[in-house]
Amino acid sequence: MWADDLRVATWNAELVRSGPGLLLRDILKGEDPQVAAVVSVVAALDADVLVLTGIDYDHGLVALSALEGRLAGAGYSYRFALRPNTGMATGLDIDGDGRLGTPRDAQGWGRFAGEGGMAVLSRLPIDEPAVRDLSAMLWRDLPGAIVPPGWPEEHAAVQRLSTTGHWVVPLVLPGEGRLTLLVWHATPPVFDGPEDRNGRRNHDEAALWLRLLEGDLGAEPEAPFVIIGDGNLDPADGEGRTGAMLALMSHATLQDPAPRGSHGRTEPAHNGDPALDTAMFDPGPGGLRVDVILPSADLTVTGSGVMWPPDSDPLAATLRAASRHRPVWVDLQLPGP
Repeated sequence: MWADDLRVATWNAELVRSGPGLLLRDILKGEDPQVAAVVSVVAALDADVLVLTGIDYDHGLVALSALEGRLAGAGYSYRFALRPNTGMATGLDIDGDGRLGTPRDAQGWGRFAGEGGMAVLSRLPIDEPAVRDLSAMLWRDLPGAIVPPGWPEEHAAVQRLSTTGHWVVPLVLPGEGRLTLLVWHATPPVFDGPEDRNGRRNHDEAALWLRLLEGDLGAEPEAPFVIIGDGNLDPADGEGRTGAMLALMSHATLQDPAPRGSHGRTEPAHNGDPALDTAMFDPGPGGLRVDVILPSADLTVTGSGVMWPPDSDPLAATLRAASRHRPVWVDLQLPGP
């Protein structure tokens, strides 16, 4: 076995701005309180591999590199991101409001190309030539897709399944083995009408991983691997179609460490355990478990948690200043070469 545990984490840091280049501006100026809070949280988390969701993308990863530069001594020598579907123009009036080029007309909601993308910060090398990007798959092409009934053919012919992206990202372990990240950030299953377009799409974005594990989308990922990111669906609370997410959490090739926070909150209306929550939407549905890490069953989990301390901890205020989401982490003991 590998001698040291590897901490893998994901966090929707909500590093999203209203236009291109603004995140880079805020990082470089060094005066933005949210950026400062994010830097403090990432330093406290001290993950070896961190999947960030909700971070604006730019060509050349300039903003991501600037953020890593603020993390003095963190040692994230490897950075990775691909252009997300968010803000990518379809050229169609997808939402039917009679206008073209609005955020809801894009492949994934976005006011500009790259808004709210994903990124990987890693202390381990990233095998970039071996990365698989499944983000261009049309929604209708997913086996078993539950696309909206009566969907216009011209929309079905261009609409991608991935709101942000679905990436298969191999990391190079000591001894030249691989740990593969299956990264995604799904649409919230709300903000639509009776056709339940977003609810259906959210379901199918999780179902893509099921189809991949079952060999329906080409080569199955080789173990060990980790499904990681923001599924935007609580399997016990809130709105949405939970079938695909529940199937993932109980899949024979996966395990759910059920990371827990230490905040001690109780919510009487909860069907699930509030200690599992990874985000607080207030006003809104309250606490939800939407950010997940599901290691393959062959991995040994030595620890896990949600960075959600009690209010008496000074870090609690920093977390609230950074994002509505809290980082989720899992410590893994990895097999040797």
